[in-house]
Amino acid sequence: MSFLQSETVREQVAELRERGFVVAPGLVGAEQCAALKRLAERQLSEAAQPVEFEADLRYPGAPESKHAPGGHTVRRLLDAYTRDPSFAERAVAPEIAAWMREYFGEQPVLSRAHHNCMMTKHPAYGSLTGWHRDVRYWSFERPDLVSVWLALGPETDENGALWLVPGSHSAEFGPECFDSAKFFRGDLPANRKMIDAAVCPPLNIGDVVFFHCNTLHSAGQNRSDQVKFSLVFTYHGASNRPIDGSRSASKPEVPF
Repeated sequence: MSFLQSETVREQVAELRERGFVVAPGLVGAEQCAALKRLAERQLSEAAQPVEFEADLRYPGAPESKHAPGGHTVRRLLDAYTRDPSFAERAVAPEIAAWMREYFGEQPVLSRAHHNCMMTKHPAYGSLTGWHRDVRYWSFERPDLVSVWLALGPETDENGALWLVPGSHSAEFGPECFDSAKFFRGDLPANRKMIDAAVCPPLNIGDVVFFHCNTLHSAGQNRSDQVKFSLVFTYHGASNRPIDGSRSASKPEVPF
């Protein structure tokens, strides 16, 4: 990695630490993104297992069941790391390794239990994801993990892009701030003030969002006429172990 690239990574890591997220423009080439998207489109058309359906989650806008119209709309192509070597290579690419080493200050580890998916968002039946912190269902010794969201095409509010709340990763919230499903409650005035500060950074093909596991984020429905594809992985430092017996420890991890 050149000095200029190293300096860019340091600046991006500093922004992540301050804001809870940062966009790395054009981190992945357009040709590679197009190839990954073609692979995802093929696997989506085959509904190649393992998959998660919108009806499984029942988020707002999702079909009520797999027997309802749109009931077999796929939300995620799961376990991307083992689905195809192209996904695995992207998960542990040299630029990702360098970025994560700069952030964690130690060997990075890919979690196969969290994210590790090709996220799809469909018109009509792609659901709305409420405000939440990813760490809500994660169990590690320290709540310090970073997710990498690769846009395989343009992402805007119109087609269901990410909304993120700057600085929310370092905020402290009591249990009353979340509902029974651990979504951030929008009916509380203090919460509403936080949500109103959210931003939706537009992404182009090959742009990557790095965001902390404590950063509040959400995503709307896809109001376009095209399926949106995003490849998403999550990482932690080698010294930050998943808790034995938890979902976070349910799959072998990938140090790199």
